[in-house]
Amino acid sequence: MDMLNAMQTFVRVVDAGSFTAAAQQADTSTAQVSRLVSELENHLQARLLHRTTRRLALTEAGERYLEHCRVILEQVEQARVEAGGAHKVPRGRLRVHSTIGLGIQLLASLAGRYNESHPEVNLDLMLSQRKPDLLEDNLDVVITLSRELPDSDLIAQPLGTVFHVVCASPIYLKQHGAPQVPADLERHRCLRLADPVFADSWTFHSDGVEQTILPGETFKVNVAEAMSAAAEAGMGVCLLPDYVAVPALQRGSLVRLLPQFRLQEKTIYALYPSRRFLDAKVRTWVEFLKRELPQAFFGYHQVLQNPEYWV
Repeated sequence: MDMLNAMQTFVRVVDAGSFTAAAQQADTSTAQVSRLVSELENHLQARLLHRTTRRLALTEAGERYLEHCRVILEQVEQARVEAGGAHKVPRGRLRVHSTIGLGIQLLASLAGRYNESHPEVNLDLMLSQRKPDLLEDNLDVVITLSRELPDSDLIAQPLGTVFHVVCASPIYLKQHGAPQVPADLERHRCLRLADPVFADSWTFHSDGVEQTILPGETFKVNVAEAMSAAAEAGMGVCLLPDYVAVPALQRGSLVRLLPQFRLQEKTIYALYPSRRFLDAKVRTWVEFLKRELPQAFFGYHQVLQNPEYWV
C-alpha cells in the first residue's frame, strides 16, 4: 500500500465531506477512494470513519490520526519545495502587509529596487492600519511598528527605529506663537493621532526629566499622512513619525518644535513564520529591508537635526 497516497486520500475525504467529492477532486473513482481508506484502516487496525448513506463522521481515533496526517503531509510538501530549490532562488508571489504611511513613504519605492534584483518575484504590497493575522490572511511578511512585540511563534527581524517629532505650520505659528517648553502646549490646539501602540498623552524626555501632556480633542485621525495634511493647513500642533514629518519639513509646510526634547520611539519589525524551510523570496526581501531601511532612517534623522527646520 502507498501509505502517503492513502493518507492524502483520507484527508481529502474528510475535507471534501464524501468519497464521491474526494474522488472528483482526485480525478479517480469513488470505489478507488473507498478502497484506499479501507486499506488504511486495515493497516492501522482502527476505524477512522463512521459511514452512513447520508454522511461521514470521524471516529475518535480518526480525529487523532487526521491531525498527525496534516502535520506529516505539510512536512512532505515543505520538503518537496525545499528540494525544488525554493530556498535558493527567489521566485513567485511575495505577499507583504504594512501600515499605510510606511508603505507609501518607503516600501513602495523600495519594492521597485528589490524587483530589479529579483525579477522573478511578484510583490503584492497590501496597506492598511489594521493588525493582520499573518497566517489567516495568507501573508508572507508583515512590516509593523511597535515598542514591544507580544510573544508569538513568528520570527521578528528589527529593521530600524522611527522617531516622533512635534510639528506645526508657519501659518499656525504666526497666529498662535511657538511653544518653548512642553507645558506651553496646554494652551495650543494639539491634534491627536489614534495609535494603538501609544497612549493619547505625549511624553517628553530631556536630561533625565520626563514631562507628559494630554492633547485636546480638536482633531483625531488614525493615518499620519492625514494628520500631517491637517497640520499643514494650519489646524494645530501635531506629533508625527519622522518618515512623514521630513518631507513636509523640507517643503517648508511644517516646522519642527521643541527639538531639544526626545519623544516616542518605535522599532520597525519584519514578521514572518518560523519554519524550517524559509522561502528565498522572504529571506531576500527581509535582507534587502535590513540593508536599505536603516540608511533611509539615517537620512531622516539628519534632517531632523538640522536647525534650518526648527523654530
